[in-house]
Amino acid sequence: MHPILRNTLAVLAGVVVGSIVNIGLIQLGPALIPPPAGGDVSSMEGLAATMHLFEPKHFVFPFLAHALGTFAGAWTAARLAAGKRLMLGLLIGVFFLAGGIASVLSLPSPVWFTVLDLGLAYIPMGYLAGRLAEKLSLQMSDE
Repeated sequence: MHPILRNTLAVLAGVVVGSIVNIGLIQLGPALIPPPAGGDVSSMEGLAATMHLFEPKHFVFPFLAHALGTFAGAWTAARLAAGKRLMLGLLIGVFFLAGGIASVLSLPSPVWFTVLDLGLAYIPMGYLAGRLAEKLSLQMSDE
């Protein structure tokens, strides 16, 4: 398969896998850490209107969803790539960072969470997944 086609398909697979992990964790969160009394998580409007009721513990799963979703997507893209594994991992990180910025602009959240989420959940996870995929690829080629 041509490397450009393979890398394109790797990025698409990374976006799909990352999105599935993200959505799964977002849906799992309220089951493990119930929303506060009066907190409405059934719609974006309800969530925005009741965000002031949320405590730091309620932001654990959104952060994990963003970070682990990005990592899973970047890892998938980097492992499937024909080359440029780090670059593709970072590309997935940038893609999900754009989604994180859109989320911050549409849904108010505490400043501490915005800084933590945008600063640590996307680009660092894309970088980490890309570097790990590079190292694994080098180890496999040495064997």
